[in-house]
Amino acid sequence: MTERIEIPAQFPGPGDVRGRRVVLTGAGRGLGELLAHAFSRAGAHLSLVARTEADLKSVGDALPGPVLRFSGDVRDEAFNESVADATVAAWGGIDVWICNAGISPAVGGPLKTDPAVWRDVLDVNLTGAFLGARAAARVMGEGGRLIFTGSVLGERPARGLAAYSASKAGLVGMSKALALDLAAAGITVNVVAPGWFDSPLAAGWKSNDRLEQSILNHTAQGRWGHPADLAGAYLFLASEAAAFVTGAVLSVDGGYLLK
Repeated sequence: MTERIEIPAQFPGPGDVRGRRVVLTGAGRGLGELLAHAFSRAGAHLSLVARTEADLKSVGDALPGPVLRFSGDVRDEAFNESVADATVAAWGGIDVWICNAGISPAVGGPLKTDPAVWRDVLDVNLTGAFLGARAAARVMGEGGRLIFTGSVLGERPARGLAAYSASKAGLVGMSKALALDLAAAGITVNVVAPGWFDSPLAAGWKSNDRLEQSILNHTAQGRWGHPADLAGAYLFLASEAAAFVTGAVLSVDGGYLLK
């Protein structure tokens, strides 16, 4: 006779990040601003990282919870290390580091792509994420969470976005390797891969009827994502409910990769 599974007295709440100390890069606008509000309202302590001080002030001033602000370049190893040290000094540790900073310039095909632009995209989106993960791993303990912002374009590229697609595909490979490297330390490493969302970044595609229809035709749910649709994936991966999830890619795309 099969033994019955042991039922725990209580289950971790998915998305419960109350009191968690969270570093969020790319926090000055777009998805970063959205995540800042989601985590702050959920009770997290936030270290916001962005290039522009004015953006950091605008976002930070609108949040209900504790906030630290750091303006700098995620491509700078010393800057990432200083964010880690300052956050630990202020709050005693770091529980979650979200590598969200990224750029996505639309360029032409390979013959029209300036090598300097290629390097810049890879440096920000991939090397910057690695340096953040490296800084986080140095100070995180058991139960630490590393979360990367990927993209469905890392799996299904679009014309003119070779550098961006390569950087996001690289994040997946890197995250899986880091998940192996950091498992013994009790740190999980995962990727959230957004699909097409109704946001300022998508304005160029939404304004072109042909491109918009192509995107919607590829999306099983037949609509653009709402910005709030994304927050739950990050909150889940940052919480104790995701303690046994590592090396995963969570696509939040309305079924874009299914068609």
